Amino acid sequence: MSVAVEASSIGALLRTWRERRRFSQQELSNRSRVSTRHLSRVETGKAHPTPEMIMHLSDNLDVPLRDRNRLLLAGGYAPRYQDRQLDDVSIAVVMDGLRRLLDAHLPYPALLLDDHWDIVDANAAVDQLLTGCAPELLEPPINVVRVCLHPDGLAGRIGNREEWGGHLLQQVSHRAERTHDQRHRELAAEIAGYLDKSDVATPLTGPVVILEIDVDGDPLRFFSTSATLSAATDATLEGLHLETFLPADDETRRRFDKR
Repeated sequence: MSVAVEASSIGALLRTWRERRRFSQQELSNRSRVSTRHLSRVETGKAHPTPEMIMHLSDNLDVPLRDRNRLLLAGGYAPRYQDRQLDDVSIAVVMDGLRRLLDAHLPYPALLLDDHWDIVDANAAVDQLLTGCAPELLEPPINVVRVCLHPDGLAGRIGNREEWGGHLLQQVSHRAERTHDQRHRELAAEIAGYLDKSDVATPLTGPVVILEIDVDGDPLRFFSTSATLSAATDATLEGLHLETFLPADDETRRRFDKR
């Protein structure tokens, strides 16, 4: 591939990411301290960026690691980030640590999710929440957002389905906006189809969004926290997040504490 073609390809991709972030060239210039003249030359293929420049602009454009590899390849450079399988021995210590966090959160539910909200692992308390879901929804890979809002999943047992569903849709839509991943867009469209338009617009009233769910006839209330690996240099690990649920009232706490 000629340098001119490579420059044109990388320039077009960088322009696409700038437009996705709704940045003008001037705004990106202000953020990155790269002149608008040079940005224009890169985007139009008149200048070929170094790998350091590609990484610098990627930082300022908040480009996910997997897409940074694609930018580097388009520029004619080797990828810098690994993209390992989760069972790769080189990341076993990280996965073991995350799974220990799942067990440490007992007796309350906790899940390890990938970038598309598919369950990678979960602790034993999660089984109580999934009771009664259609078997096909629990076939791996289990998508926790789909399970929550699908009519054959938990939707009928979530007391504040409108509020919780709107919260999940906002999360998925936000990630789709950040990544421009087709799977994120499809998931957002799917779960939007499970909600009424009025559901999505439901105003939030409390300090945190609460999941109200019926389990074996008991109304339980949780709030959730989400944690990611802040220093991930592997594209697969970057997308992992630990979702933990904590009791939002004394009744829910007592039910789980006595187990």
